[in-house]
Amino acid sequence: MKVLFRSVLLFVTAALVSCGRGWTPNPIQGVSPAQPSSFIVTLTEEGPNVVATGRGTINTTALVPSFQTSNFAGTEPKFALIFTGPTSFPLNTVYLGLTGPTNFGSGSKTLASSGSGMFVGVAGLSGSIYVPRNYVSGMPLMSTLTWDNATFVSLGVTPGTYVWTWGSGVNAGSFTLQIGPTAVAPEPATLGLLALGLLHLRGISWRGSKRVQ
Repeated sequence: MKVLFRSVLLFVTAALVSCGRGWTPNPIQGVSPAQPSSFIVTLTEEGPNVVATGRGTINTTALVPSFQTSNFAGTEPKFALIFTGPTSFPLNTVYLGLTGPTNFGSGSKTLASSGSGMFVGVAGLSGSIYVPRNYVSGMPLMSTLTWDNATFVSLGVTPGTYVWTWGSGVNAGSFTLQIGPTAVAPEPATLGLLALGLLHLRGISWRGSKRVQ
């Protein structure tokens, strides 16, 4: 009896692990499939701070180079602005040609407390993207940003997934901003496996209680 109970318990545990591994993000309405080149920024609340981490590549082939400038490292949600990287105002190149959200909250400009890596950002309202000066299309990029003693509420950002895209085919690209955790949903097949295990466990428990009586 104990051996059988342990076997079913292991079965249920395995199903739960499988369920966790098999979960995938819910489809985002209006978001295109993964592009050949993409840069992703994740915004998370870590202790008393808000941290942004950006990684990926940017294909500039289908974009239009506009001008070079120095900009602040931080965010301005009401205009869909987020710039990650050093807070020392390095020189960067601006490209035009993005389409996507024009805001990701109602917050005003908030400068970051610190940052590192390469300066990368997006200005959704103007459809522009910012990359380091002399950036070579497709080269790996990484950047971080930290707002000390801040929250999503104080920054005025709305949790969710925001995607800007440009180009097509091999020249397509995307910039994704993920604010907070991604919503997930279990696969139907995994749920069925879990339900079967729980039914087996319930049956064993019922037969055990009947024998005791």
